[in-house]
Amino acid sequence: MSLAAYCVICCRRMGTSSPPPKSNTYWKDIRNIIKFTGSLILGGSLFLTYEVLALKKSLTLDSQVVEREKMKSYIYVPTVSLDKRENYDPFSTVDVEDHECASWLLLRRSQSDDPAARWQAVQEMSEAHHWHDYQYRTVAQACDPRTLIGLARSRQSDLRFFLPPPPLPSLKEDSSIEEELRCLLASLPQTDLDECIRYFTSLALSESSQSLAAQKGGLWCFGGNGLPYAESFGEVPSATVEMFCLEALVRHSEIPTHCDKIEAFGGLQLLQRLYRLHKDSPSVQRNILRVVGNMALNERLHPTIVRSGWVSLLAEAVKSPHVMAASHAARTLANLDRDTVREKYQDGVYVLHPQCRTSQPIKADVLFVHGLMGAAFKTWRQQDSSEVLSDKVSEDESSRYMTCWPKSWLAEDCPALRIISVEYDTSLSDWRARCPMERKSIAFRSKELLRKLRAAGVGDRPMIWVSHSMGGLLVKKMLLEASQKPETSPVVDNTRGIIFYSVPHHGSHLAEYSVNVRYLLFPSLEVKELSKDSPALKVLQDDFLRFAKDKNFQVLNFVETLPTSIGSMIQLQVVPAESADLGIGELIPVDVNHLNICKPQKKDAFLYQRTLQFIRESLAQDLEN
Repeated sequence: MSLAAYCVICCRRMGTSSPPPKSNTYWKDIRNIIKFTGSLILGGSLFLTYEVLALKKSLTLDSQVVEREKMKSYIYVPTVSLDKRENYDPFSTVDVEDHECASWLLLRRSQSDDPAARWQAVQEMSEAHHWHDYQYRTVAQACDPRTLIGLARSRQSDLRFFLPPPPLPSLKEDSSIEEELRCLLASLPQTDLDECIRYFTSLALSESSQSLAAQKGGLWCFGGNGLPYAESFGEVPSATVEMFCLEALVRHSEIPTHCDKIEAFGGLQLLQRLYRLHKDSPSVQRNILRVVGNMALNERLHPTIVRSGWVSLLAEAVKSPHVMAASHAARTLANLDRDTVREKYQDGVYVLHPQCRTSQPIKADVLFVHGLMGAAFKTWRQQDSSEVLSDKVSEDESSRYMTCWPKSWLAEDCPALRIISVEYDTSLSDWRARCPMERKSIAFRSKELLRKLRAAGVGDRPMIWVSHSMGGLLVKKMLLEASQKPETSPVVDNTRGIIFYSVPHHGSHLAEYSVNVRYLLFPSLEVKELSKDSPALKVLQDDFLRFAKDKNFQVLNFVETLPTSIGSMIQLQVVPAESADLGIGELIPVDVNHLNICKPQKKDAFLYQRTLQFIRESLAQDLEN
C-alpha cells in the first residue's frame, strides 16, 4: 500500500506543477521513471521474499515427530555388555505411548519363564484385530522364535505378525533350479542307503530326460516300471525331473544326518524358491512341505528353519481351505512347536483336528487308516467323482477334493477328539509301484506305522480305529504287534473300539482279477496278500479274533453291496459280505460300492450318523471325564 500511495503522489506532482523550462523537462521525466520503476522492483522483491519465507515455514516438518514415528516402526535394542546381559530385560526401559503398552506387555509376557503365561500371551496377541499396522510389525520384529511359531499355530493370527522371508540368494550363473537340486542330491551321502532312496536319487541325477526314460524301461521292459514315466516325459520333462529330485529328498530327509547336509547346502532356501515357483502345483508343494516337516523333527535345525523365513509361509499355508496344504503345514508347525507339543509327527502322520493351538482339552484319539490305493485325505472325502478303482489317478487330480469329512464333520461334532489320518504308498501292480524295489508286506507296514504312531503319542489317550479295506488288516496286525512289547502295549490298553469299512478279513476277489495283462503278470505284494488262500491272512484272522474277544473290543463292520468298476473291463464286488464279517460286532450292509463305503455323501447320511454314534458310545465315559 505504501508503494501505491507513493506512486499516486508522484503522479499528482507531475500533473500540477508548472511546466519547467524545456531543457530540464526531459531529464526530470527520466528520473521520475527510474524512481517509479525502482520502487516497484524493490517492493515486489520484498513481497516475494515474505511469501517464500512463509511457505518454507509452513512446509518445515517437526523432526521430533518424525523420530517418534520411526520409533513406532523399528525396534532399537540398546547394546548391553555380556556380563550384564544375563539379568537384562529389554522391555523394562521401552519408552512408548499409553495406547501402545498392551502390545509391549504381551511381548514381555510371551517371553516369560511360565509356559502358561506364554501360552496366554500368544493367545491374546492372536486375538488382537484392532491394532495399527506398525504394531503388528513391531511384534514381528521383537518377538522370539517361540512366540513366532505360537502365533503361526494360532487360528486367528493376523498374517501381519510375520515378516516376509529374507531375499533368496541368486542362482549361480548359467544354472537352474533343476541343476541346483541335482547338486544338492549329489552332496548327500550315497552309501548305506535304502533301495528306494538309491533308486530315486539315481533317477534324479541322470543327465537328461531321455536317459531317465531309458533307465526306467519301456513297455516291453518287464523288469522296469517305465510306461507311466516315459509317457510323462513327453509333457514336462523338467517338472518330472524336479519331482524325482523331490521324491529323493523326501527319502533322504528321513535320515537325521542327511537333514544336516541339506541345511548346510542351503536346501531350505532352494526349496523355498521352488515352493514359490510352483504355487499352482499341489503335488510339488506337498513334497516340499514333507521335506521341511521331516527336517523340523530335528530340534537343532529349528533356528535355521525360522531364520530362513519358512514360518511365514507355513502360517499362510495352514489357513488354506485345501485340506492337503493345511495338513502338511500343520504337521511342520507342530514339529516346530516344542513349547506346547510333546509329540512328533513323522512323514505320513497328519493331524486333521486340531491343526492349531486350542484351549479345548483333548480327551481321546480317532485314527483313520486307508486301504489299497488310498491316501490320508482323498479316501475320506465326502463324495467320489469316479467309481473306477485304478491307480492312474494323479496327485494333482486327487488334490482337487477339498473336503474331508473327519476334518469338517467329526471335528465339529466331537471337538474334544484328536483326529489323525495316516498315509502309506500302495499299488495294484508292480508296474505302477512308485518304487519298484519297495515290496512291503502287511507285517512290515504295521511295524513301520506303529513306530510312527507311537512317536505321535498314540496310545496315551483312549482311542478308536477307523479303517477301510486293507487298512483294517494293518490295524489288526498293529494291535497284535503292540501287545508283544511293553513300550507299545498302551496302544492296546487304550483301544476302545474299531470300525471296519469293507475289510477283507477272509480275502478279496480283487486278488483273482486284474485290469489288464500287466496286472495279471505283476500283481503287487499287497494284492497277493489279499487272496483267499493266503496263509498269512488266515493266521492274522484267527489270531486277532481270539485277541479281540479277550480284550472285549467294541467292533462295527460295514460292507458294500454294489459292484465296483475295476478299470474299464471288470465289475466286481471287491469284498463280499462273508469276507467282511470279522466274527464279532455288528455287520451292516450298505448300498454303495467299495470306494464309497467310507464316503458319506451328506452329514445326515446313515454311514456318517452310525459311525458318529459308535464313536460317541465307545468313548462315552472318556469324553465325560
